[in-house]
Amino acid sequence: MSNKPGIGGENFFQLNPEVVGETVFFDRSECKDLGMRMHDSYIGNSPYPHIAIDDFLPTDLLRRVVDAFPTRELPRFDDAHSKLKTGYRTEGIKSPVITNLLGALNSSQFIEFLEEMTGIRGLIPDPHFAGGGIHETARGGHLSIHADFNLQQRLNLRRRLNLILFLNEEWAEDYGGHLELWSTDMKECRVRINPIMARAVVFNTEEDSYHGHPDPTTSPEHIFRRSIALYYYTAVDTGSKLQPRTTQFKQRPGSDDKAQPMMTRLREIARDLTPPILARGVSRHR
Repeated sequence: MSNKPGIGGENFFQLNPEVVGETVFFDRSECKDLGMRMHDSYIGNSPYPHIAIDDFLPTDLLRRVVDAFPTRELPRFDDAHSKLKTGYRTEGIKSPVITNLLGALNSSQFIEFLEEMTGIRGLIPDPHFAGGGIHETARGGHLSIHADFNLQQRLNLRRRLNLILFLNEEWAEDYGGHLELWSTDMKECRVRINPIMARAVVFNTEEDSYHGHPDPTTSPEHIFRRSIALYYYTAVDTGSKLQPRTTQFKQRPGSDDKAQPMMTRLREIARDLTPPILARGVSRHR
């Protein structure tokens, strides 16, 4: 494990997994130690618990991931809130180095790192990679400021953490595409993170954890904004009244961003006002 300056001048550490062929192995004790060292910085950061870590994984490993990226597909996300963004389905990824790295980032050892760092126990990875996996955004693409969906409904799990690992070795500051973390009242951007190679960002996902890269990128046509995105969950507490939320898009002050459609908000308000026993009955008859 090697010392490396991180964003803001703090001292962070790099994880050094063992790479055998195309398989990646994290060391449990190294993961636990790193998580403990980062705990205070993580929970103390504003506007909500988060951390940005430079050189989080070896660049040589991540270059292999970039070299194995799938052939460019048409954008899966292309609307008022998300432009020119492709998320590759994991079943379509034929690269062992990518699939093995995704598996390692969902491993027990890596989960121990996340639990120690965040203080959130009982974290569960998503084997279906709902919304996660590897992402790619073309020149002119953006993702509006938003708070993420809160339930993985297939597994009935509560979303707790996002991990974004950037894969952009040639990314210049003026290309844009910075990950922005906004205040919980949506009055100001509090943190801007340039998406450079091997920089990892982890943050809590609550109903007011607003983030995105809202301005169109200006990179050359052949340079894409690429990342690995993984989400981590906990079991829903017995008797919890947590209601499922879709992704909540927000408008930046003074911008022409598109806010959440009124009909979506009205549906969710109506669902919140519906007694649980009636809601369950409606769900069974859909």
